Amino acid sequence: MRMRNLWTKAGVLGSVSMAFGSMFWSQKKTETTQTGSTTACTEPPSPYELKLVQVLFRHGARTPLKSIPDVMEAQWVPNLLEPPAHTHINYVVTDLEGGPRPSSPVEDSYRANILSGGTYPGQLTTVGMQQLYELGERLRKRYIKDTAFLNPTFSPTEVYVRSTNIVRTIESAKCLVAGLFQQSQSDMVSILTTEAESEILYPNYHGCRLLKHLSGHRWAESSTLPDIAADLRSIQSALGIAAHQRVDFILIRDDMVARETHGLPCPPVLDSWRNTVEQRAVEMICHIYEPSKRENLQLCVGPLFHTLMGNIEDHLQGTTSESNRKLFLYSAHDTTLMPCLMALGVFDMQWPPYAADITLELHQHRQTKEAFVKVSYIGKDQLIPGCSGVYCPLQEFKQAFSNYSLTSELYESLCNRTEGMADP
Repeated sequence: MRMRNLWTKAGVLGSVSMAFGSMFWSQKKTETTQTGSTTACTEPPSPYELKLVQVLFRHGARTPLKSIPDVMEAQWVPNLLEPPAHTHINYVVTDLEGGPRPSSPVEDSYRANILSGGTYPGQLTTVGMQQLYELGERLRKRYIKDTAFLNPTFSPTEVYVRSTNIVRTIESAKCLVAGLFQQSQSDMVSILTTEAESEILYPNYHGCRLLKHLSGHRWAESSTLPDIAADLRSIQSALGIAAHQRVDFILIRDDMVARETHGLPCPPVLDSWRNTVEQRAVEMICHIYEPSKRENLQLCVGPLFHTLMGNIEDHLQGTTSESNRKLFLYSAHDTTLMPCLMALGVFDMQWPPYAADITLELHQHRQTKEAFVKVSYIGKDQLIPGCSGVYCPLQEFKQAFSNYSLTSELYESLCNRTEGMADP
């Protein structure tokens, strides 16, 4: 019952080309010169009225989770983590009921190690804070400046903020809110989180025994696939990594991208391997999540999808105290976004960059009053398989979503279903 209440309260997740724009401006300028006056140019109103926005986003740039062994180490010094003044807001981190923040075994595991330079692994950096501030500014342009959908001052009755219970995602949520509302707030910003065992904002191998049973071994197995294993041996040799060291392409990519993003030196040999590292890391993650097997993706994203759809239905029905909310923000991870994109049928085989976002917009047709859902990824509209258009009729979207959505009760029932199962 408590899990159900937690999830219910959580409320969990075309552009004109520059060339055409320049041509249009040049034409208008010519017309102005010829006539000596200007004519206001306004776009016709959209037939769709925006009703609700949900944004599921990856945290910003961070220190690596581990350093590549046996290679020159980058210096991850503390001043790389200084928060910019414009990202400051008044906020508090609580559990889903508004009580004290739960303990975080994941964060504790990071802080058991120190990187060369003196900082902990997995920590949001100044660069990452700025990335989330800029994502907030992008959302501000769309939802405050261009459409006046949101109040320009943060209000907890209008905006819900949820994060995994890890410092980098909590700080990322804070920075996004700072950019979105330009540090203007009518009340304290509450960032809600939950204990690791019941987290639904990433595939929960610790909280779901069946998911661990189905997929846990595939992390190690993915490095032994013939093509991946051959390339891994080659890159280990090229980098001078001892054969006994445990490395994989996901680890190598993580350290490589972190260094590049912060302008820190990479082993020169990685230059010629960069594309291979990116490709093999994505192939590994696809092997781990097995998008061809519905049950695996269901266990990865099912409760999250159910919550996102629940937010839509609550808003349309107007039957709950939270139905007046206009914006739900979910601060999460690359390992959240990838299975979500796979389940939606729009994964592009590219690792989500820092601060990437999946945005779900609920619209209502102004004349027919029919509901539509529009999905975008990093600001680009997506055509979801099973949808007749980018503005997807709600019933079509619900059908596509329902293939992977799981109620909290069904999720718990499936997760505990390991008795009598043979090893995969």
